[in-house]
Amino acid sequence: MEIRFLGTNGWYDTPSGNTVCVLVREGDDAIILDAGGGIHRLGEYLDGHEKTSVFLSHLHLDHVWGLHVLNKFRFVHGLDLYGETGTKEALSRILVSPFTVPMDALPFPVRLHDLTEGTYFLPYEVECRPLRHATPCFGYRFRLGGRTIAYCTDTGYCDNAVHLARGADLLISESAFLPGMQADDWPHLNPETAIRIAQEAGAKRLALFHFDAALYPTDRERQLVEDRFSPVFPGLVVARDGTCITL
Repeated sequence: MEIRFLGTNGWYDTPSGNTVCVLVREGDDAIILDAGGGIHRLGEYLDGHEKTSVFLSHLHLDHVWGLHVLNKFRFVHGLDLYGETGTKEALSRILVSPFTVPMDALPFPVRLHDLTEGTYFLPYEVECRPLRHATPCFGYRFRLGGRTIAYCTDTGYCDNAVHLARGADLLISESAFLPGMQADDWPHLNPETAIRIAQEAGAKRLALFHFDAALYPTDRERQLVEDRFSPVFPGLVVARDGTCITL
């Protein structure tokens, strides 16, 4: 199984990274986590014959605006697009003219699915639970190929994040804030709180991403996080665009 970080910024693209998008490859399955600016790089890793699905955490634009480049791809099996309740209706209003190429004009079928809290078999196992954010936001737990991956972005510390990461082979966690920062009215994680979630959950590995573009304007800020916190959580990955993890 390969996990590739195609975009690792939150908020907006910079020379340090595109907005969030993560590709998980296992056999014939391709799982795309969020659709920020980094999604344009999918063609470097997919040939279009994979069974491809997109899972959106929420509808903030830095997580969905990359969907306007869908006409760049040729997904032979079509594309399944999942999100929390209301995603289907929202995208049906966004992925239309004059904003972008309408879904019914794409060179492959797009199937929109709303999810509620719970566990699904698609056929791989997916559990989704709400996280703590300023707007409704889902975290996910995937079980496929004998591995478990948790995906928690745009959240403050919460029990559901710990639950999703319980015993995971890899927790992919946001780290929008700098060390020591917090804001109750704008819930996000700093590196030490992301590590706390991973430790409480017993996650085997932790990858940090979704770095606030204003707080992490260059790679130097990420490198400082890596230098400071790698001894705290052995095997910590501070992701950059292009980082690949093999499980």
